[in-house]
Amino acid sequence: MKIHILLHADFEGPGYVFDWAKENNHSISFTKFYEAFSIPLPTDIDFLIIMGGPLSIDEESKYAWLVGEKDYISEMINKGKKVLGICLGSQLVADALGSDVYDNAEKEIGWFPIKKNPNINNSWVKSLPDDLVAFHWHGQTYDLPDGCERLFSSQATKNQGFVFNNKVYGIQLHLEIRSVDLNEMVKIMHEDLTEGRYVHTASEIMGEKCHFSPNKKALFSLLDHIASA
Repeated sequence: MKIHILLHADFEGPGYVFDWAKENNHSISFTKFYEAFSIPLPTDIDFLIIMGGPLSIDEESKYAWLVGEKDYISEMINKGKKVLGICLGSQLVADALGSDVYDNAEKEIGWFPIKKNPNINNSWVKSLPDDLVAFHWHGQTYDLPDGCERLFSSQATKNQGFVFNNKVYGIQLHLEIRSVDLNEMVKIMHEDLTEGRYVHTASEIMGEKCHFSPNKKALFSLLDHIASA
């Protein structure tokens, strides 16, 4: 497959997504919005993946490229491409599907368990362990877009993920995060680690090394599922 990845910050890279693509011999291209770029966004792709970032989707006056990015995501969805949005990426996908994105009641930063939607008929969700603890770093959320099914929730965030037409997925959580990526994120974004019921300290975040392997396994199974859709 031809995979194109949209990046919004140099410290929020594809992580385990890159490892999966390489293992499966898929070609990968990138658009790095945090750098000057001159090439057009490609339309001859099979799979679009939109990563996270520290911005909000409504900051178009500050990040002029957001307008074009939103149009591109909508175009790829309308063309029936496979699409995965992660964290900010999921918010952009929700926006493309006509949903509202807004501040969550609580910031959610750290390792927190997710609860699967027991009513969803989705083989990927059903394959996840009931006790999966995922990494989160977000202060915004979204309403469930029309025509979508909720994948799972957490205690702080009702809509942690959704699926549209079995080919378009949005997940707020960071299954792709590796230890080295997390160390960089904590170092750069440490000012976000303020008081909060769902905000872990830097030491708590970095101390939970046991979660990386099950998160990687869950991500690989999701990517396999989307690839075969």
